[in-house]
Amino acid sequence: MAEPTPRRNEPRLRPAPLLFEPAEATGDPEHFFDLESIEDPGALLARATELTLAFRAAADRAVEFQAMAAAQLADPRRFDRLTAADIAERAEWTEDYAKKMVEFGRDLLRGDSEGRGHADPV
Repeated sequence: MAEPTPRRNEPRLRPAPLLFEPAEATGDPEHFFDLESIEDPGALLARATELTLAFRAAADRAVEFQAMAAAQLADPRRFDRLTAADIAERAEWTEDYAKKMVEFGRDLLRGDSEGRGHADPV
């Protein structure tokens, strides 16, 4: 399970950097962040674990931004606000999940995120 995502008033720990793949490597379907070239299983496990944690942290953070955007789009003060169904269609979610994301986003925008263990609103 992913580590809890720090909130605004907590220092954010930085996961291992996600290095961009060189252009020539992206054409090779077997190439993945140079993991295939690591021969030592201990080093491979360490780097693969770093990448796993980095991807989880990135995914959690992206979910938070999705939620905040959904909340902003659903804001009743906006003349062009979207319904939960509209947001669900745009994000390829179910309408129920869109409603949960809007609420989660509102909590994040208010800074009311204490007690939440991770970024997933479900």
